[in-house]
Amino acid sequence: MTREVRFGDFTREIQINQQFVSYNHLTPKTRFDGDGREVPYHPPRLTLRGIDVYRLLTPYVSVRLISQIKAVVPLALYLIFFQILILRQTVLQHNVILFGILAVIVGLMVFMEGLKLGLMPFGEIIGHRLPQKSKLPLVLFISLLLGVGVTFAEPAIGALQAVGSIVDPRRAPYLYILLNAWSDMLVLVVGLGVGLAAVVGTLRFLNGWSLKPLVYATLLPTLALTVYCMADAELSKVLGLAWDCGAVTTGPVTVPLVLSLGIGIAAAAGRGSSSLSGFGIVTLASLFPIIGVMALAIYVSATVPVESILLAAESASHTQAAIAWYERTPWQEIIGGMRAIVPLVLFLFLVLRFILRERMRESGIVLYGLTLSVAGMILFNVGLSFGLAKLGNQSGGFIPAAFTELDSVKESPLYHYSIGIALALVFAWVLGFGATLAEPALNALGQTVENLTNGTFRKKMLMYSVSAGVGFGITAGILKIIFDLPLGWLLIPTYLIAVGLTALSSEEFVNVAWDSAGVTTGPVTVPLVLAMGLGFGDAVKAIEGFGILSMASIGPILSVLLTGLWIQGPEGLRKRFFPRLPAAAVAEVIP
Repeated sequence: MTREVRFGDFTREIQINQQFVSYNHLTPKTRFDGDGREVPYHPPRLTLRGIDVYRLLTPYVSVRLISQIKAVVPLALYLIFFQILILRQTVLQHNVILFGILAVIVGLMVFMEGLKLGLMPFGEIIGHRLPQKSKLPLVLFISLLLGVGVTFAEPAIGALQAVGSIVDPRRAPYLYILLNAWSDMLVLVVGLGVGLAAVVGTLRFLNGWSLKPLVYATLLPTLALTVYCMADAELSKVLGLAWDCGAVTTGPVTVPLVLSLGIGIAAAAGRGSSSLSGFGIVTLASLFPIIGVMALAIYVSATVPVESILLAAESASHTQAAIAWYERTPWQEIIGGMRAIVPLVLFLFLVLRFILRERMRESGIVLYGLTLSVAGMILFNVGLSFGLAKLGNQSGGFIPAAFTELDSVKESPLYHYSIGIALALVFAWVLGFGATLAEPALNALGQTVENLTNGTFRKKMLMYSVSAGVGFGITAGILKIIFDLPLGWLLIPTYLIAVGLTALSSEEFVNVAWDSAGVTTGPVTVPLVLAMGLGFGDAVKAIEGFGILSMASIGPILSVLLTGLWIQGPEGLRKRFFPRLPAAAVAEVIP
């Protein structure tokens, strides 16, 4: 229990009860040999008991473990309780799902620690030293390659590759082939988009470009390609995948590594002093892959006939080939984890050793971190397959039973149609709000923004604004699946509104708003929402269940921009657009 103490009493007590200890009592005595030379002191080897190891590791592990528990467990419990209490369905394979969730928690904890100790030192050294020792074209080329490498290392990219078997080739042939035969090319195109975003973001850092023109210039081809794909009956089914790809690229690997390189380049050029120099690259890394995936889909549609896709799919379904050992658990997850991390590390090492001619400091700690990264990725992949994906797909498959008849659920529909629809939408909003609020990256972003805006944009205000935006975005995505709405009808108007709000907003709020979409798509949220959407779409016989993540990305952009305009108020807008006119003269223009 705290109590007040007068400062005078405090100083008197510490002076009276102060005890002096001689430094000689804390150090070993100096010994000399027969020639009078000092004998070097060799301290005895430290021996630790089991209880000592426990006391040392507990604070270190508990903080990291609790962080991942807060991100995973509330979401899992929410899905489980909603399924049991509202939908009145038992959780199938609950033991397997429990094991998977534990693997996700431990895997993420180990991976994030390995990322900090193993991968981030590479990014920091290369980002600081590369601009000093290499010319700009080489720096930009390495940024491009780094963008490709980090995309393959993203934990959420595995969730995207794992859904190919769910798609019906007869209903969405181009979507099927992109997620199966062309899946590696799909990830490569997404990586190239991230790499180009890193290049443009680096040039922005160097030249001090405003984010607004870049957003306008990037959205123009993105929306134009969206309209083009909407006009084609088959290509329109790929739009959800393309826009969702923009959400899986801004995870815990891509953002720190690419940002460290870009900011290092800007600092080396003397352009990194701006407090907002780190913002903007996440936005570009979300939009560029969308363009790439739509362009790839257009290329596939022009070169691969639908008939050949259907024949290949039918042949694959009839071929019962024995599953190779490397395609079975846990070997598949082990190989996947190593494929994600090892090539990226080799690339960074080659850049460091042969281009920069530098040696890694504290190589033992870095090697330890890289080992943790690989082990964590493997554990996460196992947990993703047996935990989050199963739970999300199961919950998503049962939710439509609230308003429509399902063969797998007795006595469905469980509620009146309007009540069931309302329950599904409330479920989606709470899931989006809670999942986003639990993201550690959002907490860090909120603190950063509060510091940069000198408290104008409060941390809690940003967190609730972003979380509410994601909630409404996921709700809109669920509506799209229920009523089979064309995704373009939702995306184009909302992004045009975002462009209008961007034009009205100040540069600070634009940077924060467009980057806020990136922190909402973490390694937990993406697989869970993706699996839920696909399960939901399969239950209501939708052609595909993509598009929820894309709506979850535009939601926070709109909510943060609106919050920023509310914070600015009419007076702030007057100062920006009519700086020379008095407030009374502009009152009729800005009510």
